[in-house]
Formats: sequence, structure tokens, C-alpha cells
Amino acid sequence: MVEATPGYELPLRLFAAFRAIIDATHADLARQGHPDFRPMHGFVFQAIGTHGTTAVELAARLGVSKQAAGKTIANLEKQGYVERAADTADARRKLVRLTAKGVEVLALSAKSFDAIQTQWAQTIGEERLAALHADLRTLAPGELFRLDAPGWLGTER
Repeated sequence: MVEATPGYELPLRLFAAFRAIIDATHADLARQGHPDFRPMHGFVFQAIGTHGTTAVELAARLGVSKQAAGKTIANLEKQGYVERAADTADARRKLVRLTAKGVEVLALSAKSFDAIQTQWAQTIGEERLAALHADLRTLAPGELFRLDAPGWLGTER
């Protein structure tokens, strides 16, 4: 008979697993020359996308205030991860785009995520990891990228 686990433990274990992956990835990024890159930045980069976005659109996608988005953009711009440029389709708009350094950190983080997945497969077995993936797809269907997580986790509502 399987011992019952308290219901509150499941979200905490899922979050602990998420933190383990994110912390390991950011430690790897720091070793590769990106010590100031933070978990929030990954959400920002995904929200910026490959074609860029405006600060207002970024705030809406992340579910944060325009001021919070502007502060994050300024910080990332100072670090060389993003740049602001005129929109060729509409000169009134300023786009925020990833720089080569920003694209590099995305590629490095993808490699890190793959390495962590390989480590987890070695730890629990490939079949169990595949089953975990399948189970999570069943339990958490829908959109893979919930970019509004920063706003959801924040204090503003």
C-alpha cells in the first residue's frame, strides 16, 4: 500500500524541482560569463521573442507594470543583453530586441537544460523521466510558456 502524501507537498515538490533546474542552469551560466543573469530574465527574453517587442507589450505579456518592465529593460540594456531600436514598420515605436549576447545566453541555457535533463535521466532512469514528462503534460495541459508568471508571483493585482 502506498502511503498517502499530504496534498500541500505536491506543489512544493514541483517548485523545488523547478528551483533545482533553474539554480543549476544559472550556476552554469555564471561559470560561462553571465553571473548577473537572473531567472526573471529568462521570462523577459521569451516575452521579447525573436522579433522584439515594445516596453508596453512586454509589460502586458509578463503581467507587470510598465514601470517594472522599463526598469528591467534598462537593467538588461546596461548589461548588454537587449537594445532599443526604432521599429522599421512604425517610427513612433521603440522596439526592445535581444543583442548577440542575449541570443548567446539563450543558447547556453538551452544546452544547460538539456544537460540537466540528461542527469535526471541517469538518476531516475530514462523511462521514468519520459513518464514524468507525459504525466506533467496530462496534469498541466495547455500553454507551455506562461510568460505572465512574474506578474502572477508579484504583489500587484
